[in-house]
Amino acid sequence: MTTIVRETKETKITVDVALGKGTAKVDTGLPFFDHMLSTFARYAGLDLTLHARGDLRHHLMEDVAITLGTAVQKVIPATAARYGERTIPMDDALVQACIDVGGRFYYRGPLRNKLYEHVMRSFCEHAKVTLHLRILRGKDSHHVTEAAFKALGMALRDAMVDSGVVFSTKGTVALEVK
Repeated sequence: MTTIVRETKETKITVDVALGKGTAKVDTGLPFFDHMLSTFARYAGLDLTLHARGDLRHHLMEDVAITLGTAVQKVIPATAARYGERTIPMDDALVQACIDVGGRFYYRGPLRNKLYEHVMRSFCEHAKVTLHLRILRGKDSHHVTEAAFKALGMALRDAMVDSGVVFSTKGTVALEVK
């Protein structure tokens, strides 16, 4: 289990995360965001406990994404399968997520909701993952956003499977700072 605490003048966030069964206990004070984070954890197979409070919705959601991304980066096995791809249908929505957990940040969306787009970008940057997210269909923003979190979770679950070997022609995908 990895625990990350982030405290600023604007927010206080505690995240506990481990590879597991997808159980989540999330409390940000934002019901839909809590639902998205719990959904992500379930589909990613992460056991997640997250408590967060903040002054503004934007600050809270951004700092949660930063903290969660940092925690997830720490639980990715060194010998992870590395790549994952899932396409999720949800009512009118169809969303594809393609991920590489090899240690380099890149994000390509977009989600239609700018705040959730920012959450995805901040998560990817701090998890040090590459994510291509494609909205193939969908008009209802709730369905599109939820399908995106589910697709990300499932793709991440596939990418984090321990393959037993480092999946890189470079021989390593880890960066150690001393």
